[in-house]
Amino acid sequence: MTKTDIRPVKLPPNQAEAANHALTRVRSYLDTHQDRAEVTVTVEDGEPEPLTLPREVVELLARMLGHLGAGRGVSIVPADAELTTQQAADMLNVSRPFLIGLLDAGEIEYRTVGTHRRIKASSLFEYKQQDDTRRQAAADELLQLDQEMGLM
Repeated sequence: MTKTDIRPVKLPPNQAEAANHALTRVRSYLDTHQDRAEVTVTVEDGEPEPLTLPREVVELLARMLGHLGAGRGVSIVPADAELTTQQAADMLNVSRPFLIGLLDAGEIEYRTVGTHRRIKASSLFEYKQQDDTRRQAAADELLQLDQEMGLM
């Protein structure tokens, strides 16, 4: 099994403007060509050459350009990638011991390889989505209670 590299790529500040300009052009194209399943771009490295990409790839490129243009780092992690506990903890922005507690409590699926735990990225993303949903529900409930009590 190959090791999954999840280190984020971050653009130097002087290239953020180029990313934002590209994002504007890509979004404009996607908005005006919503019926297209594929997108053809022209690669100019000497002789211009057409390159056809699935629409989903171009939409992913647009999301990456948005993050990079805003100065945030971007990582691409395949859904079936197996992560170490430290990589998973880093992705959730929690400590490794906290993550181990989640694993032991059955909150996130994992498997053991020898004495090491491995977490599928898809399991981690599923937990993160469920956790975000729970947090949003709790925030909504607090907001409703504040309104009922006249605090807002």
